[in-house]
Amino acid sequence: MFRNETATLFSKAMAQTRMAVILADPHLEDCPIVFANTSFIELTGYPADEVLGRNCRFLQGPKTDPGTVAKMRDALQSEDVVVVEVLNYRKNGEPFWNALHLGPIYDEDGILQYYFGSQWNVSDIHTARENEEHAKVMARELSHRVKNMFSIVSAVVSMTADRHDVPHVADDINDRIFALGRAYEITLQHSSHQMVDLEPLVRSVLGAYSTSTDQRIELTGAKTSVQVSQSATIGLVLHELATNAVKYGAFSSPRGVIVFEWTVSEGDEPVLEMHWTEHTESPVAAPIRVGTGSGIIQSVLEASDGAIERTWHASGLKAVIRLPL
Repeated sequence: MFRNETATLFSKAMAQTRMAVILADPHLEDCPIVFANTSFIELTGYPADEVLGRNCRFLQGPKTDPGTVAKMRDALQSEDVVVVEVLNYRKNGEPFWNALHLGPIYDEDGILQYYFGSQWNVSDIHTARENEEHAKVMARELSHRVKNMFSIVSAVVSMTADRHDVPHVADDINDRIFALGRAYEITLQHSSHQMVDLEPLVRSVLGAYSTSTDQRIELTGAKTSVQVSQSATIGLVLHELATNAVKYGAFSSPRGVIVFEWTVSEGDEPVLEMHWTEHTESPVAAPIRVGTGSGIIQSVLEASDGAIERTWHASGLKAVIRLPL
């Protein structure tokens, strides 16, 4: 009763689904396919007369993983359900990744009648996974190379400064090189997406200037992403502000605090607005002259169409940095 009427109803329903579906009969020699819907024919490129009566292994090819085949074989022998991704081949020889759901179908008495197989072409998903993994590997390798490059540049700077007997100049330059390195370290982790989360970038750069970052630096802002190309600008600006804070501002005293906030303005051309506010233990006076760090900040921001406004309050420096996104 089940093998005739119910199977007929099932085949009518499955013939109309967009999912590729087959039924195999374990009671016949080599468990051949006895039903294949139109979606399966379209997926594999084989006409029905080349599918029916054959074991589904004809879809396997030279690069099909034997381990995956063994999982399917074990599931059939134990009448178990298995879901695998297997590399199959179309009639024209083109490979495709097949998400295969394979399982038994029983009648009302619990006797095995058929094996049911549904296929889903996941080649695009598989390729995306491979590309993402490749990007991660490349990012790790690039990170290693960038670190080496920064180390070499730093060594050259130090040797040149020693030759000219100006070691303090080397220290200033190397500090900036290492700040760029910290910014790029975060950048490389997200290089495949072309965008970088702002908060971890800020924490990476500023964490080097405080032994208790969570207590000395307060970060406030919604989840915001910036372009990879902008991370160096932001990293260098934060480095210069933090260096000044170590020498003259909030980081020069044990209980000084820096509050860093950011927002993004809405509009045709969104702008990232970052607020740097220092809270010191004693009053701070505005500097008499503009230092090298201030000049660097001005230059890198102008190169990115950005700007900075500084004001000095009794509690410390307050700066507003604007950068088009």
